[in-house]
Amino acid sequence: MARTWPWQRVAQSARHSLRTFRHSPLAEISGALGDLGTLLPLMAALALQGSVSLSSTLVFSGLFNVVTGIWFGLPLPVQPMKAIAAAAIAENASLRDTVAAGALVSSAVLLLAVTGLLRRLADIVPLPVVKGIQLGAGLSLVISAGSSSLLGGLSWIHHPSVLDNRLWALAAFVGLVLTQRMAPADTASPARTALFLPYALVVFLVGLVVAIVASTLPHLGAVDRHLPHFAVWHPHIRLPHWLDSHAWAMAIAQLPLTTLNSVVAVSALAEELFAPSLLSPLALSSSFTPTTSVTAFGCSVGAMNLVGCWFGAMPVCHGAGGLAVQYRFGARSGASVILLGTAKLLLGLFLGETLLDLLRAFPRSLLGVLVLASGLELASAGASLNTHPQGGQGGQEDGSSRDGSITQDGSFTSRQKRERWTVMLMTAGCLLAFKNDAVGFLAGLVCHGAYRLADKLEARNSSLRNRLRRPGHGEHTALLS
Repeated sequence: MARTWPWQRVAQSARHSLRTFRHSPLAEISGALGDLGTLLPLMAALALQGSVSLSSTLVFSGLFNVVTGIWFGLPLPVQPMKAIAAAAIAENASLRDTVAAGALVSSAVLLLAVTGLLRRLADIVPLPVVKGIQLGAGLSLVISAGSSSLLGGLSWIHHPSVLDNRLWALAAFVGLVLTQRMAPADTASPARTALFLPYALVVFLVGLVVAIVASTLPHLGAVDRHLPHFAVWHPHIRLPHWLDSHAWAMAIAQLPLTTLNSVVAVSALAEELFAPSLLSPLALSSSFTPTTSVTAFGCSVGAMNLVGCWFGAMPVCHGAGGLAVQYRFGARSGASVILLGTAKLLLGLFLGETLLDLLRAFPRSLLGVLVLASGLELASAGASLNTHPQGGQGGQEDGSSRDGSITQDGSFTSRQKRERWTVMLMTAGCLLAFKNDAVGFLAGLVCHGAYRLADKLEARNSSLRNRLRRPGHGEHTALLS
C-alpha cells in the first residue's frame, strides 16, 4: 500500500471538507455551534475571575479548531478541560496555576502518545468499558445541564430575567424534541436533507439576540452590561506555576478524564460515526479516510496546551461529548470546526476581553438545553454496544471469538449481551457515583475481568468433565462386559 505523505492527507482532508460544506452548508454551520453549551459557560466563568485570558483563549482555541479541522477532516471539538475548569472555578485559581495544570496534563498525554502506550491502552480496553465511559460522560453532561449554574438556577419568569428563565428553556427543549428527525442526510436516508433544520444555529442566533438586548437594556437583566467594542489583542507571555501544588492537584484529577474521554473514547466514537462505509454512500468522499487513531488524538491534545499555556489560554482537549453533539446537529467534516475556529480567532484578535459582558448575558436557559442535547447524544452511543461482535478494540475486546459464546451467525448470545451491558453500566454508574473517570474505568475492568475469569473456570470444568466421561469410565458403563 502506497504511503500517504502529510501534505497529501491535508489535501485529501481539505477536499473532503470543501465538498461536504458545498453539499450541506447549513448543517456544517449548525454542527459547529453544537458544543457551545459546554464552551461558553466554562470559558466565561474562568475569564471573569481571571483564571484565563479570554482573548488568548479565543485566539488559540480558534487556531486549534482550524488546524485540527484541516488535519483530521472531522468535526473534532476543542473544548475546556472540565476537571481543571471546575477546580479552578471552585478555588478561584490563578491564571498561572490553571495554565500550568493544562500543560502538565498535555505533557503526560503527549508522552503516552509518542511512546505508543496510548495505542496499547486502546487495544486492550474492552469495548463495553469504552461505551461505559461514553455513557457516563453523557449522563454527567445531562446532570450538569440541571445544575444551578444552568437550568437549575432559573425560575419561571423573573430570575435571572424575563429574557432568561424556565419558559425559554421549555421552548428550547420542545424545539429540540420536535427536530429530532430533522437531521442531515445519512446513509440510511439521504433524502432527509429536505427536512433538515439547523437547530443549534437557530438557538445560537436567538441567544445572541437576547444577549445583545439584555446588554443594551440593562433593566431587563441582573446587572449593567456593555456591548463589545474594537480592541486589538496584545499577547503577553505568562510563566506557568510548574511546581505549585494546586496545579498538580488539578492535573492529576484531569489526566484520567483526558486520557479516557478525550482520546480513547473519542477515537472509538470517530471510528463508529465516520467509517469510510458511512461516508461513501453520501458521495462526499471517494478516497478520504479520516484519521481516528488514539496516537494522533493524543499528540493533538498534547500540542495544543503546550503552546497556549504561555499566553494564558484556557486548557483545552477534545471530547466525545462535543464530537457527538456536533455530529447530531449536522457536522460531517472538518469544515464545521474550521468555520468556528475562524470566527473565534477573529473575535479574539479584534474584540477580546470586551466580549465578557456579552458572554455573561447569553441565556443560561438556551445553553442548558444545548448541554442536555450533548449529553443525550453521547449517552446514545451505548446503544450500539452489542451490534459489533468483533468490537473496535483490536478484535479481542471480550475474548468472545475464543470462548465460543458467539452464535453461528456471528451475533452475541443473550448471556453475553447481558454481561456486556452490565460491564457498561458498571463503568458508567461508578463514574457518576464517584464523579471520577478513573474509578469508573477500573470498576468496568474489574467487572469485565470477573466475567472472563468465570469463562475460563467454566471451560476448565467442562474440560475436566469431558475427560472423566471418556469411554469405559462413564457411570452408565456396565460393570461386567
